[in-house]
Amino acid sequence: MSDADLRFWFDPVCPFAWLTSQWVREVARQREYAVEWRFISLRLLNAHVDYDTHFPPEYEAGHTAGLRLLRVAARARAEHGAAAVGPLYEALGARIHEVAAQRGDEVRRGTREFVEPALADAGLPAELAEALDDASWDAQIQAETDEALALTGKDVGTPILQFRPPEGIAFFGPVISRLPAPEEAVALWDHVVGLASFPGFAELKRSLRERPQLASFGVRTDEAGAQEDWHGGSRRQKR
Repeated sequence: MSDADLRFWFDPVCPFAWLTSQWVREVARQREYAVEWRFISLRLLNAHVDYDTHFPPEYEAGHTAGLRLLRVAARARAEHGAAAVGPLYEALGARIHEVAAQRGDEVRRGTREFVEPALADAGLPAELAEALDDASWDAQIQAETDEALALTGKDVGTPILQFRPPEGIAFFGPVISRLPAPEEAVALWDHVVGLASFPGFAELKRSLRERPQLASFGVRTDEAGAQEDWHGGSRRQKR
């Protein structure tokens, strides 16, 4: 049996996973839940996809940076324990999503210059950044990606959540474009868990999404982002 109340599969570059993770952290604080942070790589998930025809131009570099950052997270977990993953994800996510985007960010996020300050923020040694180029971690990341897809099916993105692991049901999402206020966070959580707890529930979905309420998308916390059409967790050029 798992000691966690929730398993959360993330790719650090996914803005929707980041927003959901911030909401989950608030719920975990209020409910005293334990969250197990696990890896899912958008680059490995889309290994069979022609990026040039299916995605906006910046996606391949962004997804590749995500895989490189997950290698660092995998080494951090191996050498410092599972408790190191949550703080590292929070440090990486803040540097990716909570600052205004700059040209070339997608590539820079996969570099030592970017990851070493995040490691410091998480209380981890800079030497873990050596894992950025170490593809030996990819088999572990692929295994956890496959584990998530085995629970949900393959037409999904990030995040993936499993309630009451290891036997509990898992879903892609919930996808949110804004953070609920702290006093609203638990109520939203209870609604989601209520749906997830019904054995016959499969999906509640629409592809229109607001642009995430994040500095990296240029959306202020007092405004709603413009709606866009997304497919399978990404702004695909075609299905």
